[in-house]
Amino acid sequence: MSIADDWITQLRLEPHPEGGFFRQTMKSEKNITTAKGRNRAQYTSIHFLVRSGEPSRLHQLESDEMWYFHTGAPLDVHMIHPESGRHEIMTLGPNPANGEVLQGVVPGGAIFGAEVRKPEQFALVSCVVVPGFEFADFELLARDELTAAYPEHKEIIERLT
Repeated sequence: MSIADDWITQLRLEPHPEGGFFRQTMKSEKNITTAKGRNRAQYTSIHFLVRSGEPSRLHQLESDEMWYFHTGAPLDVHMIHPESGRHEIMTLGPNPANGEVLQGVVPGGAIFGAEVRKPEQFALVSCVVVPGFEFADFELLARDELTAAYPEHKEIIERLT
């Protein structure tokens, strides 16, 4: 059993539809209304584990998502900002001297996914969504539509769809 498998077992993580493994760990008992008029928890939080070769596929959320690095290899969180088409990489990891950060934010509306670039490695992070995550707000994005809209990012789109 690998170290990643140990974390999956110990934290009782399950496969996520976008890729990786997760378990919701917190959900606010208080609700708020989103800009789109949806009733959501104030926040939700998950543990999320991504292994190399098994990326978190490109998707989009209405809410901001905060990411917190815990252990493992650096995790590249790729974001395409729809308003500008700009591609940005936020690398979560333990080494600030290498440009890695321990925490960061994916703004609501950004198209994003994540990957561990080091072979046979994993990253364990936590994600907090404000207002809270609901699968009704979750949308995996299609490769052909993304490539048509952002041809300059074809390589990353192909890796993360």
